[in-house]
Amino acid sequence: MALSIGTKLGPYEILAAIGAGGMGEVYRARDSKLGRDVALKVLPETFARDAERMARFQREAKVLASLNHTNIASIYGLEDSGATHALVMELVEGPTLADRIRSGPMPIDEALRIAKQITEALEYAHERGIVHRDLKPANVKVKNDDAVKVLDFGLAKAIEGDATSIDIATSPTMSRMATLAGVLLGTAAYMSPEQAKAKAVDRRADIWAFGCVLYEMLTGKMAFTGETVTDTLAAVIMKDPDWSQLPAATPLRVRVLLQRCLQKDPKQRLRDIGDARISIDEVLSGAPDPSSPVASPVSAPLWRRALPWALFGAMAAILTAVVMIWKLAAPAPVPQTAMHFSAVTDFPGVQAQPSFSPDGRSVAFVSNHSGHYDIYVALISGGSLVQITKDPNLKSHPAWSPDGATIAYARVNDSGLWDIWQVPALGGTPRKIIVNATDPTWSSDGRLLGYRNLANGTISVAGASGENAHAAADISKRGLTGLEPRFSPDGRQIVFSARPDTGGPYGELAVVDVDTGKTHL
Repeated sequence: MALSIGTKLGPYEILAAIGAGGMGEVYRARDSKLGRDVALKVLPETFARDAERMARFQREAKVLASLNHTNIASIYGLEDSGATHALVMELVEGPTLADRIRSGPMPIDEALRIAKQITEALEYAHERGIVHRDLKPANVKVKNDDAVKVLDFGLAKAIEGDATSIDIATSPTMSRMATLAGVLLGTAAYMSPEQAKAKAVDRRADIWAFGCVLYEMLTGKMAFTGETVTDTLAAVIMKDPDWSQLPAATPLRVRVLLQRCLQKDPKQRLRDIGDARISIDEVLSGAPDPSSPVASPVSAPLWRRALPWALFGAMAAILTAVVMIWKLAAPAPVPQTAMHFSAVTDFPGVQAQPSFSPDGRSVAFVSNHSGHYDIYVALISGGSLVQITKDPNLKSHPAWSPDGATIAYARVNDSGLWDIWQVPALGGTPRKIIVNATDPTWSSDGRLLGYRNLANGTISVAGASGENAHAAADISKRGLTGLEPRFSPDGRQIVFSARPDTGGPYGELAVVDVDTGKTHL
C-alpha cells in the first residue's frame, strides 16, 4: 500500500515518493531523531503475511548492514510499524546511471572511471560473500562529483531467496513492475544466462551484469534486448552483443574485458571482479599492455606442424634466388637512411598473414604461439596476445570484417579440406559458414564475402554469413583455377590469381565483375 506524505513510521516522516520497483516502494523520509533525510524502502505487503520470509529477510538485512564501503549505499536499520516493514537506507542524491545513459554513449574515460568504482563496490562485497544479484544502471547512482553509489546490494536474495528456490517470473527484477514493459525488459536485460534459467547464482552473475552495464555506458544501448520478456531472455541465453557498436577508440584491453565478462558459460567467464578493476586501472593510467606468459607447447599432428614450415621454406628458396638475380643486375647501391623495425609481438614460433582491424589499432594474424596454428589479435603498439581461436586444426588467411565485429578465416577440417569460419573479433564461439573453401575476402561495405571454391576452382561470393553463395568467376573452361581473391574498393570487382588447373606456378591475374560475371585476364 502506498504511503501518503506526512505518514510516520516510528521516527521517520514520509516527505516524498522516490520510486517503486520489484522490491518495494521507496520514499524520502526525515529522521526526527538524527535530523537527517533517509531513504525508506517499504517492503511488499506479502512479507507481513509470511513469517518465514520476514525472518530470513531480517537475517540477510543484518549481513547487508555490515557493508561499509564508499561506493555502496549504507543500510541503517529496519523499521516496523504494524503491518508495514521498511528498510532504512542512506539517501543518495543525484541521477542514476540509467538517467546518464539516456543522453547517449558516455566518453570512454568517464565510463571507465564510473566502471572502476562499480568494480570496487562489487569486489568489497564479494570478498565478504555477498552477491548483488540485481546490478543494473538503475541501481547505480552517480553524484555530481562522479562519485558512485551502488544501491540495493544483496536485497534480491534477502527478499526472494536463492535463485534455485524461486520462479523467474517472480524474481525481484520481474515481479512488482511486471505490468510495465519498459522496466521489465530493462531488468531482464541484465540477468546472466544462469539467472535466466533459474539456476544457482554466484558472484559470476554480478560479473555478467557488470559487463552489460559497461557495454551500455560505452554504446548507449543495452547489450541484450527484445520486444518481449521472452525475446530478451532468449537474447541473453543465445545471442552475442553487437560488438560493432563499441566506439572505434575502445582500447583492446577493454574489448577483451567485455568479452570475458559476457561469456555465457560461467566457467569461461571472468572469475574475479578484481581482475576487471585491474584492467580498467591500467587503461586509465595509460600503462602499456603487459607481456603474456609464454604458453607451454601443445603437441600437434606432424603434417600440421610441417606444412607451414614447408611453405615458408619454399618461399624462402624462391626469395633467395630472386635476390641473387637482382644483385647481379642491380646498379651500385645508393646510401639510404637507416630503417628501424620494432616487433608487434616478441614470442616464440611463427607469426604470419596479418590483417588490420578497420580502426588501424589492432592486427589479426596466424600464430603457433600456443603450440598449434590459431588466430590471434594484438595491438600494433605491442603487448599481450589475445587468442581468438582454440583448436588444433590449422588456420589461415584471417580477414577482419569492415565493421570490426568478426574475423573470417580458413580452417582445415578433419578430412584435410578447408572450410571458411567466422569468429567474433573479441573471441567467442566460431561458426562454419562455407564448406570446401578458403582465401576469404570482404567487400568494403561488409555485405559480401569472396572466397576460393575448392570444389570447382571458381572464385565465388556469398553474403556476410555465408548465405546465397554463388560463383562469380568460372574460368574452368579456360583450364584455369582462381586463387587469392581481393575486392576492389568499390566492391564491384574482384581481382585474383589464375593458374592452370593441372597445378604448377601461378599464371596470370584476372578481374571479374561481381554483378555480371564477366572476367578478363
